[in-house]
Amino acid sequence: MNGYMGKLLRVDLTRGAVEDEPLNEEYARLYMGGSGLAARVLYDLLDADTDPLGPENPLLFLTGPLVGTTAPACGRYEVCARSPLTGLWGESNSGGFFGPELRFAGYDGILFTGRSEQPVYLSIIEGEASLQSAVHLWGQDSYATQELIRQELGEPRARVACIGPGGENLVKYAAVMNDHGRAAARTGMGTVMGSKNLKGIAVRGTAQVPLADAVVFKAARRQAWDIVKDDIPTQMMRLGGSNFWMDMAMMYGSVPHRYFTQGEWEPAEKLTATAMVESIFVRPRACYRCPIACGRETKLERYGLPRVDGPEYETVATFGNLLLCDDLEMVAYAGHLCNLYGLDTISTGGTIAFAYYLFDQGIIGEMETGGLVLRWGDLEPAIRLVEMIARRQGCGDLLAEGSRAVGRHFGVEELAVQVNGLELPMHDPRAFSGQGLVYATSPRGACHMQGDTYMSQQGQWVPELGVVSAERQGETLAEVTAAVRSMDWRALTNSMIMCHFENPPLELVLGMLNGATGWSLTAEDLAVMGERISNLKRCLNRRLGLTRADDRLPRLVLQRLEDGGTEGYVPDFERLLGMLYEVRGWDLETGMPRQEKFEDLGMAGMVGM
Repeated sequence: MNGYMGKLLRVDLTRGAVEDEPLNEEYARLYMGGSGLAARVLYDLLDADTDPLGPENPLLFLTGPLVGTTAPACGRYEVCARSPLTGLWGESNSGGFFGPELRFAGYDGILFTGRSEQPVYLSIIEGEASLQSAVHLWGQDSYATQELIRQELGEPRARVACIGPGGENLVKYAAVMNDHGRAAARTGMGTVMGSKNLKGIAVRGTAQVPLADAVVFKAARRQAWDIVKDDIPTQMMRLGGSNFWMDMAMMYGSVPHRYFTQGEWEPAEKLTATAMVESIFVRPRACYRCPIACGRETKLERYGLPRVDGPEYETVATFGNLLLCDDLEMVAYAGHLCNLYGLDTISTGGTIAFAYYLFDQGIIGEMETGGLVLRWGDLEPAIRLVEMIARRQGCGDLLAEGSRAVGRHFGVEELAVQVNGLELPMHDPRAFSGQGLVYATSPRGACHMQGDTYMSQQGQWVPELGVVSAERQGETLAEVTAAVRSMDWRALTNSMIMCHFENPPLELVLGMLNGATGWSLTAEDLAVMGERISNLKRCLNRRLGLTRADDRLPRLVLQRLEDGGTEGYVPDFERLLGMLYEVRGWDLETGMPRQEKFEDLGMAGMVGM
């Protein structure tokens, strides 16, 4: 299989057994790799009775055909399982170097089943896989774990993906950490690792990804690299990291303040990329073969930390704007603690911000917080709560369940800003109507990685696939169609796997894919494949309990904000959703794909559909 290593490693943690398994070539042709192929592999293994924290929940690490090649910004990997946070399809991806190194070690992915009696980690060195005791590593933070495993293996260049105390203590939104502070953060894949007593995975190898036509591949890669490198958004990202979005987000009204209840907040100027460069910035950091280098290395002198990872935009907005804290160094420290403990910064900060909101509204008080006074702008209690969540101490035990569970506990679930249990990212749907549709119908809950309509405002277009610029607060069929095609495109990029921050012309993407695999894919083939992946995940979620009623947006983001860039706009969500069903070919009553849609996508004969 050109473009693939051709095999998975299957690890039965209950028996302590490892064995090779051929990669299903037919599945790869239909679903590419990454989260698309993972959904097809796990479709046969998941059902409504699968306990997300039970040994029966399979956990799949998977790469794609461009990972580990010289294609620009294709150094990612996906982690997939049933989510303990949402109960639905769980997927998360991370950059860095772990994904490519897994391929160099000889595998396209790793499928974990069962549960180990004692903590273990997996090592794959030059194709040789074995399970090692991790009893001595249990309790270590994610940074120490990575370094200790490398030392123990005598492989200083090994790449390690691991969990911290958050995953060990089954915080429902624990992350998988790699390459210091890179994170596969959302939906609690680190929690699944913790439930299996799987502390980490170390990979190292020198194998090369086989290319079907190196000449075709390299010609397309060379052009793509030059375009990505010189792209204006790339240059902005290199200079300011993902936090360069802060300025534009404030203009659009996209960055949420005071737990999504305030449209403007002048002190946010202290949280911009410029403010970071002038205060705590040290240098940019890049993932494998990436010309963008959006990662930040910063210094937190107040905390005695000369070099830490981040923060990126989502972390800054979550611990800064959402809590009305304009102290950038303190915000960065909160993000650093999440990295240490192995926690998703969006869900951690979002859940803490919900607690602040409930405290402000008088719904909870010091009795519920264990004496902590949660006042807007004061981040000290939030920093304390990060540790309490990671260790499930005091009120942190409830917060570790996520904002939906917190709201349910206090009888105000409708006030939690989440969709299907996943906290909203820092892109307000009142600023971009299409983004609300993405959040409501994303296969993993509220997620900007499943569709990013706001990126069209920066020229991130793929016109051949219908990903075009649309009116940001429009409610016509054109805007809905653009949002749907954005989701299908991200289903593809999460399967190749390509970073969302790059945008080479589609003809070059096809050149790299076809050069790597030897296939003869066209733009039309990719359009069908993206839609096929989207519909597969929809059907998988139906099997796991998703209903039409779950396609919704939380109450607070459907209230008008009279100040700020949203200009009092609230989308007519039900009208937009009805149009999305029509564009998708989904039944208006059930919200599920019609039979003819399966036939159109070549899925009619799929067992159990």
